[in-house]
Amino acid sequence: MSERGPSRGNDLSRQQPGHSPWVVKLGGSLADSPFLRPWLNAIAEGGGRLIVVPGGGPFADAVRSAQSTQGFDDATAHRMALLGMEQYAAMLSGLERALHSVDTLDAILDALGRELVPLWLPARTVLARADIEASWDVTSDSLAAWLAGEVGAAALILVKAMSIDAACTAGALAGAGIVDRAFPSYLARCGCACSIVGAAEHAHFRRALRDGPPAGMPVL
Repeated sequence: MSERGPSRGNDLSRQQPGHSPWVVKLGGSLADSPFLRPWLNAIAEGGGRLIVVPGGGPFADAVRSAQSTQGFDDATAHRMALLGMEQYAAMLSGLERALHSVDTLDAILDALGRELVPLWLPARTVLARADIEASWDVTSDSLAAWLAGEVGAAALILVKAMSIDAACTAGALAGAGIVDRAFPSYLARCGCACSIVGAAEHAHFRRALRDGPPAGMPVL
């Protein structure tokens, strides 16, 4: 993973004076959850302030199953899983028209500058980066942390089906399978605060978006 690009940080500062966005990774585990629509309603209020990263959910699970059956390599599975994230993104944008699908960093910054909510389609950007490992160790959690570093985000918020009861290290979360194995190193490099928010905590997130610091339990 590269260090945060200074030129992109300067671009963001010009478009968002005194304000850096939050990157919100919306877990694929919410794909069949009754909490998905309340989350989308809350996120829709964050125009110019939020970037949404889709998880993989059942679409990535289908790739894992196909790889197990057919035995294709991890590079192929990586490409397919990225497209699985984009399938989830298509579902999200079909449910919430306020989400603005984008596939480059420049398009993200442009959407923020127009006070839209960019929804990142990762395949084009990630496949062009030889420094992002093509393995199951790097999933949407790590990609969200990578993006947070690239855009100079103020916070990274991981929305999961489950919540955590106390602040926890990234390493402990990776060990428990709550985030992917590469996440601790990606988070360390992104340079922003991170928290985990449970699926039922959308109202807490909405209040935090309106009134104060990012919601959720801190990831140390």
